[in-house]
Amino acid sequence: MKIAVVGSGYVGLVAGACLAENGNEVICIDKDPAKVRTLQRGKIPIYEPGLEELVRRNRAEKRLTFTTELARGARASQIIFIAVGTPTGEDGSADLQHVLGVARDLGRAMNGYKVVVNKSTVPVGTAARVRKTIAAETKHPFSVVSNPEFLKQGAAIDDFMKPDRVVIGAEDERAAGLMRELYAPFTRTGAPIMLMDCASAELCKYAANAMLATRISFMNEVANVCDAMGADVDQVRRAVASDKRIGPSFLFPGVGYGGSCFPKDVKAMLRFAATADYDFQILRAVESVNERQKLRLLTKVQSHLGSLKKKTIAVWGLAFKPRTDDMREAPAVPLIKGLLDAGATVRAYDPEAMKVAKGIFGNRIAYAPNSYAALEGADALLIVTEWNEFREPDFIRMRKLMKNPAIFDGRNIYNPQQIRASGFEYLSMGRP
Repeated sequence: MKIAVVGSGYVGLVAGACLAENGNEVICIDKDPAKVRTLQRGKIPIYEPGLEELVRRNRAEKRLTFTTELARGARASQIIFIAVGTPTGEDGSADLQHVLGVARDLGRAMNGYKVVVNKSTVPVGTAARVRKTIAAETKHPFSVVSNPEFLKQGAAIDDFMKPDRVVIGAEDERAAGLMRELYAPFTRTGAPIMLMDCASAELCKYAANAMLATRISFMNEVANVCDAMGADVDQVRRAVASDKRIGPSFLFPGVGYGGSCFPKDVKAMLRFAATADYDFQILRAVESVNERQKLRLLTKVQSHLGSLKKKTIAVWGLAFKPRTDDMREAPAVPLIKGLLDAGATVRAYDPEAMKVAKGIFGNRIAYAPNSYAALEGADALLIVTEWNEFREPDFIRMRKLMKNPAIFDGRNIYNPQQIRASGFEYLSMGRP
């Protein structure tokens, strides 16, 4: 098939590369000339495991090209994905100016029947607005489809190539048939292609992310209760997870969720529910719990060490999760700001997010070249992101490097008995 993807950010670039990998001819369109030049050289502007190799391979096979010319790409394609940003507005709603701007330009570029696919995360009713915007600009026939993405950062290639499900909101059989044909190679192992109306499809992504955010915040609250009452959240979690109605996913306590999806989607769902005069009380609590949880580790450090003035604090992990350099809404950001406000010196390390962190903190913190260098003379180590390389370090070496051997584990990656036997003071989340 001949496909265009408008927007070469995280979602658009992954979608374009994966669709090209299955033999489709894909044109990725972006209005940023510098980004397009970078992509044409085979370099990608984001960190996602496996993506750069995929882009290079499909560029070499001439299945994947990049351009700034939306009209040319749209006219050469039958299926056009809209994958531009929908940032959070001041009121928490999703800002659709970029989506509707692309729709307007597509309408003006039409030269025959097209399927326009909303891949961006958009609130209920957006497909109807896109349809109206395009119709005002063209007499050519077209269909508008909602096809939400379910990509986890750090595992996006596998999520696209081997999806749990493909959700397609379509109002006519012609568009539904083309979308089924497009996704058939990705669902050969039995993953369902779920056809539904556009409004329901638009709601699916928000509902899924809101549910996952709720599980995270709930388990963080359980961990805080365990802290208060001397219970062990690991024991509680295992018992709860063994219930087949609940299962084990997203039940690990920590320092809160972040990233580009959960915070934004929870806010957006709260907002569009409010426009329908519905008060989504559970999600308001989820959002409040998560913001408080991001500072939970700071509270533990201050309670244990007292004044942080002139203290050196090592931080392992800056990205909101492993296998990404994304620091949007990352718990490390308010935590480090709190440490600095308390007078501490912060020395941080992350395998991928150091460049991003420098754009946030500048010279207010020190950036270590590796995890051990961050520990030199430190009064405490705070573990914020559970990168694999942090899981089995040399504890003897760590003990020698640190001024005060105290570890505050925001992700519960160590065994408390083992760490204490190595000579460390050790505080984690919800474990005595």
